[in-house]
Amino acid sequence: MSLTLKNVTRVVEGETWISDLNLTFEPGSFNVLLGRTRAGKTSLMRLMAGLDRPTKGQIMMNNVDVTGVPVRNRNISMVYQQFINYPNLTVYENIASPLRLSKTDPNILDRRVRETAEMLGIEKLLNRLPLELSGGQQQRTAMARALVKDAELVLFDEPLVNLDYKLREQFRAELRTLFKERNCIAVYATTEPNEALALGGNTAVLHEGRLLQVGPTAEVYHKPKDIVTAEMFSEPPINIISATVTDNEVTFDKTIHFQLNADLRNLSAGDYQFGVRASHIGLVPQADDDLELPVKVELAEISGSETFLHVHNPHFDLVLHLSGVHEYKVDQEIKIYFPTHKVFAFDCEGQLVHAPIHLGEQ
Repeated sequence: MSLTLKNVTRVVEGETWISDLNLTFEPGSFNVLLGRTRAGKTSLMRLMAGLDRPTKGQIMMNNVDVTGVPVRNRNISMVYQQFINYPNLTVYENIASPLRLSKTDPNILDRRVRETAEMLGIEKLLNRLPLELSGGQQQRTAMARALVKDAELVLFDEPLVNLDYKLREQFRAELRTLFKERNCIAVYATTEPNEALALGGNTAVLHEGRLLQVGPTAEVYHKPKDIVTAEMFSEPPINIISATVTDNEVTFDKTIHFQLNADLRNLSAGDYQFGVRASHIGLVPQADDDLELPVKVELAEISGSETFLHVHNPHFDLVLHLSGVHEYKVDQEIKIYFPTHKVFAFDCEGQLVHAPIHLGEQ
């Protein structure tokens, strides 16, 4: 099954939630909708499902216009953030409920319920009630109910957001494996760039109801078409610095200079906005053309086994994403190393004009 949205717009009480969006999902594809809260991800999924109708545009499934077809007449499943299970039904009956509604033969129903439960590792929980399950088990039950009827389109609306870190990592790996064996279209919404990278497939970046870029996930990550997309697809957001390029050097704020390296020599002289990901700036030099910068620490934000280090110099602020725990005092003076061979260059309108050639790195 293919799914195509043609010039789709959704306006609610005068406010545009989805704006003139064109998007196609290929049969058997795994697709990520990446965007911040209120980017339009859930609104778009509701349109795909038939829960809402677009104000303008068409939704095509298998080249058939289904714009006005309600959700009950579409072969779709949806998994939400919340663990939505019927509390008075066993796990078995929760999973079986879509098949009972479609009057599936009892023998086929039983086989598919047990196969789906085994696939998700909950085959030993079939006689339990939802309140007797852990959060992860409840989410597996909800996912099993969505997958059991072999829908042509499966929509995941941030389904792992309420789970702990380890469970989320486990689910991501299982989802990738699961959908390799199915010929349906999977669409997965998330606010987290790292989750999009972990899931792979294709990614569509949304911002304020607009589609910014779509393509294979790695390609969108390594070649974001503009600054907004680069910010969406970086955690923390990509650092942006105003720069001037001459025939032989780059200048930040008319004060910090470095020679053009081989990567940047294709840039014409002029003003640019350079972007560098937080994970690419280090505390020790990694390459000969790394630029040493003296800075002061503003905040060392420790999160588990990672540190987000916010630093400042008289010309700009930067954020570093460091592995491990790094404790610094406010206003402590340190040196950091800026990788001039890993910078993105955007023009004054914010459009990408240069991406680093080291595409195999994150």
